[in-house]
Amino acid sequence: MIRSMTAFGRHRGLSSSGDMDITAEVKSVNNRFLDCNIKLPRAYGYLEEKIKSYISERGISRGKVDVSIGIDIIEETGSELALDREAAKSYIASLMALRDEFGLDDDISVMSVAQNRDLFRTRRKADDIEQDWNAVKSILSVAVDAFVEAREREGAALGADIEAKISNIRAWVEDISRISEQNIEKYPAKLESRIRQLLTDFDVEISEQRILTEAAIFADRAAIDEEIVRLRTHFDSFSEILSSPESTGRKLDFLLQEINREANTIASKSGDIEIARIVVDIKAELEKIREQIQNIE
Repeated sequence: MIRSMTAFGRHRGLSSSGDMDITAEVKSVNNRFLDCNIKLPRAYGYLEEKIKSYISERGISRGKVDVSIGIDIIEETGSELALDREAAKSYIASLMALRDEFGLDDDISVMSVAQNRDLFRTRRKADDIEQDWNAVKSILSVAVDAFVEAREREGAALGADIEAKISNIRAWVEDISRISEQNIEKYPAKLESRIRQLLTDFDVEISEQRILTEAAIFADRAAIDEEIVRLRTHFDSFSEILSSPESTGRKLDFLLQEINREANTIASKSGDIEIARIVVDIKAELEKIREQIQNIE
């Protein structure tokens, strides 16, 4: 199943004990690998690694994922408030430097300093930490559900559009195959005639067998049967990967490069104006697919 790397999910609710009002938001954009950034209230920083692990466990393997958790305490239970002494010293020293450098009134007091909530940490017991995680997880899981659903919904739309484009390219390749077969039938005779004309113009003699052999060799080099066969195989693989339950973005990107390479080879070998025009159309469609694949997980 194709999943887009662009999505958003949000949920807000109370913890089971009713003492925490929690909001969870999950959003993501394209990224080559999984880059998970967590935003939490400072007092709950110990939950960061648990959240990152949970995101991976939910099968999210690529994208720049931002998870934001907001927690409002309705009723404080099981915690102690502790002063971050080093942070307080640094903060007060900065206030004093600000006062002295700019000649400000000295209104530094306990109450003014205490307004900076970052100077205080909430200490939680081990059992309370697990309760906090369970409370956050219950809300986060719903947000992730919505997030994954959005990824799958957009991925399905991307997959359908890519399939349609591959279908167009398949049809063009069959047109190339038909044109090439017609050309190959006529090519040896036309090439032989051209060689004979050149030999006559430059008054050069060469054996009949050599002329026929050279014409046949050149015609064989211009044949694109192998490229056509490989392209058909690539198209089948492309469809299989699109329906795979695994992460498919990188595989599709690699396969697209192979398809593009075969198209370039066909254009350089065939020497036919009509085939060259079709290859231009194919490459334009491949570029559109490439842009879409960049958004697939």
